[in-house]
Amino acid sequence: MDFNILYFIDKLHNGVLDKIMIFFTSLGDAGIFWIILALILIGFKKTRKCGILILISLFIGVILGNGIIKNLIQRQRPCWIDNTIELLIKNPSDYSFPSGHTLASFEAAVMIYLHNKKWGMASLILALTIAFSRLYLFVHFPSDVLAGALLGTCISYGVYYGTKKMIEKRAIKE
Repeated sequence: MDFNILYFIDKLHNGVLDKIMIFFTSLGDAGIFWIILALILIGFKKTRKCGILILISLFIGVILGNGIIKNLIQRQRPCWIDNTIELLIKNPSDYSFPSGHTLASFEAAVMIYLHNKKWGMASLILALTIAFSRLYLFVHFPSDVLAGALLGTCISYGVYYGTKKMIEKRAIKE
């Protein structure tokens, strides 16, 4: 089923959409867009907590998703299995499951949403676009992207509510 979805998406390719998807996927490279955004948010008192929690979420995600799960599952990428599809980006060298681009994007977008619904919705749209770009570019299976989105969402909720509980406990002790 994963390949059927990818082959359907592959039929959507055209010059304009190719450039758009390459751009959006590049925003997710190494989580750099989200890291820069978090650092910017840390620079303002009103958004500092959100920025710090994004960085914490990204740190947990890189350890859990890219460091542990990818290496435990060792799922091959679709472009490694079917190399007849011409890649528009460099062939990734790490494993496929879960999608790191999607994981980082959802960690940041969900955290932003938990702090500000309006900006969070815009961030979630960007995260979905980055996630779709991974399918469009034939470097992830849909289940990789879904797992990245779910794991990223869970990590952000865990960090957000875990931090909230810690702060409440500290306030009770004082």
